[in-house]
Amino acid sequence: MAKTFKAACVQLNSAPEIAPNLESASALIRAAAGAGAQLVMTPENTTLIEPNRARAFAKTPPEEAHPGVPHFSNLAKELGLWLLIGSMPVRADDKRIANRSFLFDPSGAVAARYDKIHMFDVDLPNGETYRESNGVRPGEQAVVASTPWGGLGLTICYDVRFGYLHRALAHAGAVMLTVPAAFTVPTGQAHWHVLLRARAIETGCYVFAPAQTGEHAEGRLTYGHSLIVSPWGEVLADAGEKPGFIVADIDLDAVQKARSMVPALRHDREFQRPQGQMRAASE
Repeated sequence: MAKTFKAACVQLNSAPEIAPNLESASALIRAAAGAGAQLVMTPENTTLIEPNRARAFAKTPPEEAHPGVPHFSNLAKELGLWLLIGSMPVRADDKRIANRSFLFDPSGAVAARYDKIHMFDVDLPNGETYRESNGVRPGEQAVVASTPWGGLGLTICYDVRFGYLHRALAHAGAVMLTVPAAFTVPTGQAHWHVLLRARAIETGCYVFAPAQTGEHAEGRLTYGHSLIVSPWGEVLADAGEKPGFIVADIDLDAVQKARSMVPALRHDREFQRPQGQMRAASE
């Protein structure tokens, strides 16, 4: 198994139509391949950012009819690389989509799929309510994909806030984790770097986090700052706020080194959970 390679994260500003997003993503994937990347990863919602839920559903075909699947399959085969499309929303049923990652191998085959597990459902103090689960069907299966360099654990955006998922992926053989995202600016400024570095440190994994950036349809703003983080928690590359890509040299020996210095994955223990349920602070 190879221990060293180049990885790239592509940073996009996706539009509310699929066709132009395929073109803009492909141009940057080609550029990253030209820089020597053997594994290229794109953000959440690579193929579509449409803020209106009804329009988003109408524009989202099922996987078997989605133009992005053959498009990126052919691109991975043409370039001879591993290609993660961070998410390509596909219609899941008659009311909801699945927020789905696709990993293509150099033959163009789909090596792995992952549907985002954790839904962002929130009631804000200002009275605003957001229910991602109304329009997105949550996944139920955690995924570690086999690659020439080792296990690649797949997650998407809000999943980053659930450390137990990433720990489970590491226990299942992941030495690298992907966190394609479309973080908002306020949460990105406060939490993005901290969360990604924490996931790397606590698992001893490389973390690859390709991100959406800039202003999208209807004024939606995303944070950018695609990151590649070492197993020791060092930021190896940061894409800033403009579309583009970052590349880093990956050495899998760093995983074993980090895990030997802080062997926390070997120290998990079963324990009895506290009684009762979490209550709101005001109760």
